[in-house]
Amino acid sequence: MSDLVTGDAVVLGLRPARLPSRGLAILLDLAVYVTGYVLISVGLTVATASLDLAAQAAVAVATFLLFLVGVPIAVETLSHGRSLGKLACGLRVVRDDGGPIRFRHALVRGSMGVVELILTFGSIACIASLVSARGRRLGDVFAGTLVVRERVPGTRVMPVPPPPPWLAGRFTGLDLSAVPDGLWLAIRQYLTRMNQLDPQVGATMAVRLADDLVARTGAPPPAGVPAAAFLMAVVHERQTRDAARAFRPAAAGPGAGYAPAPAPAPMPMPGTMPVVAPVPYVAPAPAAPVAPVAPVPPVEAPRAGGFAPPA
Repeated sequence: MSDLVTGDAVVLGLRPARLPSRGLAILLDLAVYVTGYVLISVGLTVATASLDLAAQAAVAVATFLLFLVGVPIAVETLSHGRSLGKLACGLRVVRDDGGPIRFRHALVRGSMGVVELILTFGSIACIASLVSARGRRLGDVFAGTLVVRERVPGTRVMPVPPPPPWLAGRFTGLDLSAVPDGLWLAIRQYLTRMNQLDPQVGATMAVRLADDLVARTGAPPPAGVPAAAFLMAVVHERQTRDAARAFRPAAAGPGAGYAPAPAPAPMPMPGTMPVVAPVPYVAPAPAAPVAPVAPVPPVEAPRAGGFAPPA
């Protein structure tokens, strides 16, 4: 693992390439470049047969420089440090800070490669790579670059260490809705790798992350609680809430409000009388009192008068 550290005290997880893989990548690149150089040289020799010897020598030198110096520089610049050989071996050329290389880096590496790879048949590059702690040749030293491995075996995700027992459950009422995902990721990375950091650097990062977390939640940590323990307890509380939310039965869904049909009553066996549950006696409700009806006065018949109609 590379010991490159950024300005934020973050260790870059880069694996420097060693001499065997780098040598294989260089051999593959040289095989491709030499094959192209031979084919182009044969074509140019036939095309310039009518020219004088000086012109033919100039074309040959220009072709040599183009294929063995210019082409590697152009390939590394355009591919950001991944030539054909490095692509086959899973390697890449990066800057010392882990960023992609530019034209000036490829130019220095290509210029030095003519001396330590071609003119000395790779002896200087092999010695420099064996002596360097990160397997760098002279071109990498002068250009400020590093060849790293891109295809590395997968690593197991380290769990977050649990908080002290006396802090468990003390942050159940903390509002964590305003904490962004980037801050959670930074806290998790620190907690899983805090034992690999320098104690002073780790304590400084813990205090800074705790301050950012307090600014987001608005609740200061209890007095006397270390910053790392505070971060562990808050992350543990968030994991507990996520687990409870994931395993909690859904309150509403496609089947919400649906009541299952009652199971049918069992059929009686043949030759047996079904058992009927007794019906409890319910007393009839008393009738409501009826209001008395007032008597209707009798209608008197009309009395006969003394008037008689004419005959």
